[in-house]
Amino acid sequence: MAEQRHTIVNANLVVPKAKGTRNDVNIKAAFPNSPIHLGVVTDEERKKLYQELALDGIVLNGHGINSYDRDFKGTTQNPVPNLEDVETGGGGLPASPYVPNLASPGPGSVNAADQPVYEGELPNQDYNVEFGTGMGGLVSPSQTSAEISKQGTLGSYISGRSYQGSDGKA
Repeated sequence: MAEQRHTIVNANLVVPKAKGTRNDVNIKAAFPNSPIHLGVVTDEERKKLYQELALDGIVLNGHGINSYDRDFKGTTQNPVPNLEDVETGGGGLPASPYVPNLASPGPGSVNAADQPVYEGELPNQDYNVEFGTGMGGLVSPSQTSAEISKQGTLGSYISGRSYQGSDGKA
């Protein structure tokens, strides 16, 4: 989080220029009732509304996605996934909780149900195969969800990390 707080909306007077630049007259004409132009919504109110509408609570199914808890806490009906519980093997199942089945279904078939068990070498869960910082792609959501949900509010996030310790450091 930046040490210096910044104004979220600060429309300066703009000198008309070539196409592709901001034109406040046109923006106000297109959105005349916007609270930005009316000056009735403060930056704190914007943050609070964003917290309520985008970060908190449970999203109920709709728009082609299943219901999920934005706080990553899970419920009895929809628990946080534990990748260690994923069934693996052949017949279209993944090779591991972290790797799809790479085995070919065989000559003339494109059906995943025909895939044998993948017998190749798989990444070791303790080996970080991802580039950059962090715990890598072999960490189960059940291990990270509780930590992510503890942050909860705008301004409490840690720059460059999901949560304290998620970069693999204490």
